Amino acid sequence: MDTPPAHVTGRIAAVLHAVSAAPEQGASTSQIARATALARPTTHRLLTALADEGYVDRDQRTGLWFLGPELYLLGEVAARRYDVTQHARAGVHRLAAATGESAFFSARRGDETVCLLREDGDFPIRSFVLYEGARFPLGVVSAGQVLLAMLPDREIDAYLRRTDLVAQWGPAHAVGAVRERVALTRELGYAVNPGLVVEGSWGMAAAVFDRAGEPAWALTLTGVESRFREDRRPELGALLLKEAHALTRTLQTR
Repeated sequence: MDTPPAHVTGRIAAVLHAVSAAPEQGASTSQIARATALARPTTHRLLTALADEGYVDRDQRTGLWFLGPELYLLGEVAARRYDVTQHARAGVHRLAAATGESAFFSARRGDETVCLLREDGDFPIRSFVLYEGARFPLGVVSAGQVLLAMLPDREIDAYLRRTDLVAQWGPAHAVGAVRERVALTRELGYAVNPGLVVEGSWGMAAAVFDRAGEPAWALTLTGVESRFREDRRPELGALLLKEAHALTRTLQTR
């Protein structure tokens, strides 16, 4: 019996996402199989087929897989319509320069956030939870928190019913705790991640909205806990909201 095309497409997408999650160091076949919940032989067959088309590339010395050159070419074409990083870059730079922290721009992709831009400020101690290409579920890290919080209640309810954040991210991401952070984020207008992913690594984020008024992107600041003390957070939040509102206006009128 032939495998339904939609099923194959889903597997291919899952494999590409798993490879993209390790853009610098690459990923082994076994790692990709675990990330996609596919059998290792199936994963290897899909990777080999993708490599034949140039969508992934394998380092012959280490055996690790990377995204391939064909995806770069396709991305160049897609960017003409979808790339918004050119508009976000100036705001990210201003946030990094004004605060000394690391500033980021992330996009919502379905139930995940994907980091698109990073710029470091001049404070010498960094947090490396976020990097360009990093993916996290909605509700995890400050970008995922703020984008989840700005969705309608019915979408939040549906997401939390189908998603188990505790299994990978721990009890701090239980449904009740996530809902509490949604409520606080809506009250403040921005999200605060008090070291929930990596102890001592804090983040704050504000949402950027598309033409339909949907939360589609986020601006983020991250750093060590001592830089996000209670008396400084309102200042950082105001800066994030200012840049997020400006970028929203730009993207809604482009």
